[in-house]
Amino acid sequence: MANAALLACDWGTTNLRAWTLDAHGRVVDHKEFDLGVSKLKPGEAARRFEAEVQPAFAAQGLPAILCGMVGSNLGWTVAPYADCPAGLDELARALVAVEAHGTWARIVPGMRSEGLSGNPDVMRGEETQLMGWLAQNPDRCRGRHVVCHPGTHAKWMLVEDGRLARFVTAMTGELFAVLGNHSVLKSDAPADDQEAFAEGLAAAGDGDALAARLFTARARVVGGGKRAESTPSYLSGLLIGSETASVPRLLGLSGEEPVALLGDARLCALYAQALARGGVAHETFDGEAAAVAGLFALYQLGQAA
Repeated sequence: MANAALLACDWGTTNLRAWTLDAHGRVVDHKEFDLGVSKLKPGEAARRFEAEVQPAFAAQGLPAILCGMVGSNLGWTVAPYADCPAGLDELARALVAVEAHGTWARIVPGMRSEGLSGNPDVMRGEETQLMGWLAQNPDRCRGRHVVCHPGTHAKWMLVEDGRLARFVTAMTGELFAVLGNHSVLKSDAPADDQEAFAEGLAAAGDGDALAARLFTARARVVGGGKRAESTPSYLSGLLIGSETASVPRLLGLSGEEPVALLGDARLCALYAQALARGGVAHETFDGEAAAVAGLFALYQLGQAA
Protein backbone atom coordinates (compact mmCIF):
# COMPACT_ATOMS: atom_id res chain seq x y z
CA MET A 1 0.00 0.00 0.00
CA ALA A 2 1.21 3.51 -0.78
CA ASN A 3 2.59 5.61 2.04
CA ALA A 4 0.34 8.33 3.42
CA ALA A 5 1.58 11.88 2.82
CA LEU A 6 -1.39 14.01 3.93
CA LEU A 7 -4.33 13.90 6.34
CA ALA A 8 -7.36 15.54 4.69
CA CYS A 9 -10.61 16.26 6.54
CA ASP A 10 -14.09 17.48 5.68
CA TRP A 11 -15.38 18.47 9.13
CA GLY A 12 -19.00 19.47 9.09
CA THR A 13 -21.84 20.24 11.46
CA THR A 14 -22.87 16.62 12.06
CA ASN A 15 -19.82 14.46 11.29
CA LEU A 16 -16.17 14.36 10.26
CA ARG A 17 -14.93 12.54 7.16
CA ALA A 18 -11.17 12.02 6.96
CA TRP A 19 -8.75 10.49 4.47
CA THR A 20 -5.05 9.89 4.29
CA LEU A 21 -3.69 10.57 0.81
CA ASP A 22 -0.45 9.59 -0.86
CA ALA A 23 1.93 11.99 -2.61
CA HIS A 24 -0.24 11.87 -5.75
CA GLY A 25 -3.52 12.58 -3.96
CA ARG A 26 -4.77 8.99 -4.04
CA VAL A 27 -6.75 7.72 -1.04
CA VAL A 28 -4.76 5.46 1.29
CA ASP A 29 -7.33 5.17 4.08
CA HIS A 30 -10.73 6.62 4.98
CA LYS A 31 -12.61 6.91 8.28
CA GLU A 32 -15.66 8.75 9.61
CA PHE A 33 -16.05 10.18 13.09
CA ASP A 34 -19.14 11.21 15.06
CA LEU A 35 -17.50 14.55 15.82
CA GLY A 36 -19.70 17.15 14.13
CA VAL A 37 -18.85 20.64 15.35
CA SER A 38 -22.41 21.11 16.64
CA LYS A 39 -21.65 18.43 19.23
CA LEU A 40 -18.40 19.98 20.47
CA LYS A 41 -17.75 22.49 23.23
CA PRO A 42 -15.68 25.63 22.54
CA GLY A 43 -12.01 24.72 22.14
CA GLU A 44 -12.74 21.00 21.94
CA ALA A 45 -12.09 20.54 18.20
CA ALA A 46 -8.31 20.88 18.45
CA ARG A 47 -8.13 18.46 21.38
CA ARG A 48 -10.32 15.82 19.73
CA PHE A 49 -8.37 16.13 16.47
CA GLU A 50 -5.07 15.44 18.24
CA ALA A 51 -6.46 12.78 20.58
CA GLU A 52 -8.70 10.85 18.17
CA VAL A 53 -8.40 11.74 14.50
CA GLN A 54 -4.64 11.82 14.02
CA PRO A 55 -4.02 8.65 16.10
CA ALA A 56 -6.72 6.75 14.18
CA PHE A 57 -4.49 7.03 11.09
CA ALA A 58 -1.16 7.11 12.95
CA ALA A 59 -0.91 10.51 11.26
CA GLN A 60 0.59 12.65 14.05
CA GLY A 61 3.54 13.57 11.85
CA LEU A 62 1.61 14.21 8.63
CA PRO A 63 0.59 17.63 7.32
CA ALA A 64 -3.16 18.18 7.58
CA ILE A 65 -5.76 20.21 5.72
CA LEU A 66 -9.36 20.65 6.84
CA CYS A 67 -12.47 22.21 5.33
CA GLY A 68 -16.06 22.79 6.38
CA MET A 69 -17.66 24.10 9.55
CA VAL A 70 -14.46 23.43 11.47
CA GLY A 71 -13.48 26.87 10.17
CA SER A 72 -16.58 28.56 11.61
CA ASN A 73 -17.22 30.13 15.01
CA LEU A 74 -18.53 26.71 16.09
CA GLY A 75 -15.31 24.92 15.14
CA TRP A 76 -11.58 25.04 15.72
CA THR A 77 -10.88 28.61 14.71
CA VAL A 78 -12.55 31.10 12.40
CA ALA A 79 -11.20 30.99 8.84
CA PRO A 80 -12.52 34.27 7.38
CA TYR A 81 -14.60 34.06 4.22
CA ALA A 82 -12.89 34.59 0.87
CA ASP A 83 -14.94 36.86 -1.36
CA CYS A 84 -16.18 35.93 -4.82
CA PRO A 85 -14.93 35.86 -7.46
CA ALA A 86 -12.18 33.49 -6.35
CA GLY A 87 -10.52 30.27 -7.46
CA LEU A 88 -8.00 27.77 -6.16
CA ASP A 89 -5.16 30.29 -5.99
CA GLU A 90 -7.10 32.78 -3.90
CA LEU A 91 -8.35 30.09 -1.50
CA ALA A 92 -4.86 28.63 -1.10
CA ARG A 93 -3.48 32.04 -0.15
CA ALA A 94 -6.24 32.41 2.45
CA LEU A 95 -5.63 29.11 4.28
CA VAL A 96 -5.56 29.59 8.06
CA ALA A 97 -2.80 27.94 10.10
CA VAL A 98 -3.59 25.96 13.27
CA GLU A 99 -1.43 23.92 15.64
CA ALA A 100 -1.68 20.12 15.60
CA HIS A 101 1.24 18.22 17.17
CA GLY A 102 3.55 20.80 15.61
CA THR A 103 2.79 19.69 12.04
CA TRP A 104 1.76 21.85 9.05
CA ALA A 105 -2.01 22.16 9.46
CA ARG A 106 -4.37 24.50 7.63
CA ILE A 107 -8.11 25.22 7.51
CA VAL A 108 -9.78 26.17 4.23
CA PRO A 109 -11.79 29.41 4.36
CA GLY A 110 -15.44 29.49 3.41
CA MET A 111 -16.64 31.76 0.63
CA ARG A 112 -18.88 34.83 0.55
CA SER A 113 -20.92 36.08 -2.38
CA GLU A 114 -23.15 39.00 -3.14
CA GLY A 115 -26.53 37.64 -2.18
CA LEU A 116 -30.15 38.62 -2.59
CA SER A 117 -31.51 42.06 -1.70
CA GLY A 118 -28.06 43.38 -0.90
CA ASN A 119 -27.33 40.75 1.75
CA PRO A 120 -24.34 38.39 1.53
CA ASP A 121 -24.53 34.65 0.94
CA VAL A 122 -22.00 32.25 2.50
CA MET A 123 -20.77 28.65 2.30
CA ARG A 124 -18.29 26.41 4.11
CA GLY A 125 -17.18 23.08 2.66
CA GLU A 126 -18.95 23.22 -0.68
CA GLU A 127 -16.24 25.51 -2.06
CA THR A 128 -13.67 22.74 -1.56
CA GLN A 129 -15.79 20.25 -3.50
CA LEU A 130 -16.21 22.80 -6.27
CA MET A 131 -12.47 23.48 -6.45
CA GLY A 132 -11.82 19.75 -6.54
CA TRP A 133 -14.31 19.35 -9.38
CA LEU A 134 -12.41 22.02 -11.30
CA ALA A 135 -9.03 20.45 -10.47
CA GLN A 136 -10.21 17.04 -11.72
CA ASN A 137 -10.54 18.34 -15.30
CA PRO A 138 -8.69 21.46 -16.54
CA ASP A 139 -11.31 21.91 -19.28
CA ARG A 140 -13.77 22.95 -16.56
CA CYS A 141 -11.59 25.98 -15.85
CA ARG A 142 -12.61 27.48 -19.18
CA GLY A 143 -15.91 29.18 -19.90
CA ARG A 144 -19.07 29.31 -17.80
CA HIS A 145 -20.53 26.43 -15.77
CA VAL A 146 -23.54 26.08 -13.49
CA VAL A 147 -22.92 23.73 -10.57
CA CYS A 148 -25.56 22.63 -8.06
CA HIS A 149 -24.62 21.06 -4.73
CA PRO A 150 -27.80 19.52 -3.23
CA GLY A 151 -28.05 19.33 0.53
CA THR A 152 -29.58 20.77 3.67
CA HIS A 153 -28.59 24.17 2.33
CA ALA A 154 -28.28 23.59 -1.42
CA LYS A 155 -25.78 25.76 -3.30
CA TRP A 156 -26.20 26.97 -6.88
CA MET A 157 -22.82 28.15 -8.13
CA LEU A 158 -21.87 30.13 -11.21
CA VAL A 159 -18.30 29.39 -12.32
CA GLU A 160 -16.50 31.57 -14.84
CA ASP A 161 -13.04 30.66 -16.14
CA GLY A 162 -12.16 28.54 -13.13
CA ARG A 163 -13.37 30.97 -10.47
CA LEU A 164 -16.52 30.94 -8.41
CA ALA A 165 -18.21 34.14 -9.55
CA ARG A 166 -21.39 34.01 -7.48
CA PHE A 167 -23.69 31.58 -5.70
CA VAL A 168 -27.15 31.34 -4.14
CA THR A 169 -28.21 29.12 -1.23
CA ALA A 170 -31.59 27.38 -1.03
CA MET A 171 -32.65 25.98 2.37
CA THR A 172 -34.57 23.18 0.67
CA GLY A 173 -33.33 20.28 2.77
CA GLU A 174 -33.85 22.10 6.04
CA LEU A 175 -37.30 23.27 4.98
CA PHE A 176 -38.23 19.67 4.15
CA ALA A 177 -37.12 18.58 7.62
CA VAL A 178 -38.91 21.41 9.44
CA LEU A 179 -42.20 20.91 7.57
CA GLY A 180 -42.04 17.14 7.95
CA ASN A 181 -41.46 17.34 11.71
CA HIS A 182 -43.16 20.51 12.92
CA SER A 183 -46.12 21.37 10.67
CA VAL A 184 -49.49 20.05 9.52
CA LEU A 185 -47.46 18.02 7.00
CA LYS A 186 -45.78 16.08 9.80
CA SER A 187 -45.19 12.43 8.89
CA ASP A 188 -42.98 9.51 9.89
CA ALA A 189 -43.38 7.83 6.50
CA PRO A 190 -40.27 7.40 4.30
CA ALA A 191 -39.93 9.58 1.22
CA ASP A 192 -39.75 6.64 -1.18
CA ASP A 193 -42.95 6.97 -3.22
CA GLN A 194 -41.80 7.68 -6.77
CA GLU A 195 -45.30 8.43 -8.06
CA ALA A 196 -45.90 11.01 -5.33
CA PHE A 197 -42.46 12.55 -5.89
CA ALA A 198 -43.28 12.99 -9.59
CA GLU A 199 -46.64 14.49 -8.63
CA GLY A 200 -44.80 16.98 -6.43
CA LEU A 201 -42.44 17.91 -9.24
CA ALA A 202 -45.41 18.66 -11.46
CA ALA A 203 -47.08 20.73 -8.75
CA ALA A 204 -43.96 22.89 -8.39
CA GLY A 205 -44.62 24.64 -11.69
CA ASP A 206 -42.14 27.46 -12.26
CA GLY A 207 -41.35 27.66 -8.54
CA ASP A 208 -43.30 30.81 -7.69
CA ALA A 209 -45.86 31.20 -4.87
CA LEU A 210 -44.23 28.35 -2.92
CA ALA A 211 -46.20 29.09 0.25
CA ALA A 212 -49.45 28.50 -1.67
CA ARG A 213 -48.15 25.44 -3.47
CA LEU A 214 -47.07 23.89 -0.17
CA PHE A 215 -50.65 23.68 1.09
CA THR A 216 -51.47 21.32 -1.76
CA ALA A 217 -49.46 18.70 0.16
CA ARG A 218 -52.21 18.71 2.79
CA ALA A 219 -55.19 19.41 0.55
CA ARG A 220 -54.44 16.46 -1.74
CA VAL A 221 -54.83 14.16 1.28
CA VAL A 222 -57.75 15.64 3.22
CA GLY A 223 -59.67 16.80 0.15
CA GLY A 224 -58.44 14.56 -2.62
CA GLY A 225 -58.17 11.12 -1.07
CA LYS A 226 -54.41 10.70 -1.50
CA ARG A 227 -52.59 8.49 1.01
CA ALA A 228 -51.13 10.44 3.94
CA GLU A 229 -48.04 8.21 3.73
CA SER A 230 -47.27 9.72 0.31
CA THR A 231 -46.94 13.26 1.71
CA PRO A 232 -43.14 13.23 2.38
CA SER A 233 -42.40 12.13 -1.19
CA TYR A 234 -44.82 14.68 -2.62
CA LEU A 235 -43.30 17.40 -0.43
CA SER A 236 -39.79 16.43 -1.52
CA GLY A 237 -40.76 16.68 -5.19
CA LEU A 238 -42.55 19.98 -4.64
CA LEU A 239 -39.58 21.58 -2.86
CA ILE A 240 -36.89 20.27 -5.19
CA GLY A 241 -38.98 21.06 -8.25
CA SER A 242 -39.54 24.61 -7.04
CA GLU A 243 -35.82 25.06 -6.35
CA THR A 244 -34.59 23.78 -9.70
CA ALA A 245 -37.20 25.82 -11.57
CA SER A 246 -36.60 29.14 -9.84
CA VAL A 247 -33.16 29.46 -8.23
CA PRO A 248 -31.05 29.62 -11.43
CA ARG A 249 -32.90 32.80 -12.35
CA LEU A 250 -31.58 34.39 -9.15
CA LEU A 251 -28.10 34.03 -10.66
CA GLY A 252 -29.21 35.88 -13.77
CA LEU A 253 -29.53 32.67 -15.78
CA SER A 254 -32.32 31.60 -18.10
CA GLY A 255 -32.78 28.28 -16.30
CA GLU A 256 -32.03 26.35 -19.48
CA GLU A 257 -28.23 26.13 -19.02
CA PRO A 258 -26.74 22.65 -18.42
CA VAL A 259 -26.22 21.86 -14.73
CA ALA A 260 -23.44 19.87 -13.08
CA LEU A 261 -24.84 18.09 -10.02
CA LEU A 262 -22.10 17.65 -7.43
CA GLY A 263 -22.62 15.81 -4.16
CA ASP A 264 -24.39 12.85 -2.59
CA ALA A 265 -25.54 10.37 -5.24
CA ARG A 266 -29.02 9.84 -3.75
CA LEU A 267 -29.79 13.56 -3.52
CA CYS A 268 -28.30 14.24 -6.95
CA ALA A 269 -30.61 11.58 -8.43
CA LEU A 270 -33.66 13.45 -7.10
CA TYR A 271 -32.41 16.72 -8.54
CA ALA A 272 -31.66 14.97 -11.82
CA GLN A 273 -35.32 13.92 -12.06
CA ALA A 274 -36.42 17.50 -11.50
CA LEU A 275 -34.03 18.88 -14.11
CA ALA A 276 -34.99 16.20 -16.62
CA ARG A 277 -38.65 17.06 -16.20
CA GLY A 278 -37.78 20.67 -17.05
CA GLY A 279 -35.77 19.61 -20.09
CA VAL A 280 -32.48 20.82 -18.56
CA ALA A 281 -29.31 18.93 -19.51
CA HIS A 282 -27.37 17.70 -16.50
CA GLU A 283 -24.55 15.43 -15.38
CA THR A 284 -23.81 14.04 -11.92
CA PHE A 285 -20.40 14.00 -10.23
CA ASP A 286 -19.18 12.32 -7.03
CA GLY A 287 -19.01 14.87 -4.22
CA GLU A 288 -16.66 12.85 -2.01
CA ALA A 289 -14.09 12.38 -4.80
CA ALA A 290 -14.31 16.12 -5.52
CA ALA A 291 -13.78 16.97 -1.84
CA VAL A 292 -10.63 14.84 -1.74
CA ALA A 293 -9.34 16.40 -4.97
CA GLY A 294 -10.06 19.89 -3.66
CA LEU A 295 -8.29 19.32 -0.35
CA PHE A 296 -5.24 17.89 -2.11
CA ALA A 297 -5.09 20.71 -4.67
CA LEU A 298 -5.34 23.35 -1.93
CA TYR A 299 -2.64 21.57 0.07
CA GLN A 300 -0.28 21.59 -2.88
CA LEU A 301 -0.86 25.28 -3.59
CA GLY A 302 -0.80 26.16 0.11
CA GLN A 303 2.60 24.58 0.64
CA ALA A 304 3.99 26.53 -2.29
CA ALA A 305 2.51 29.84 -1.10
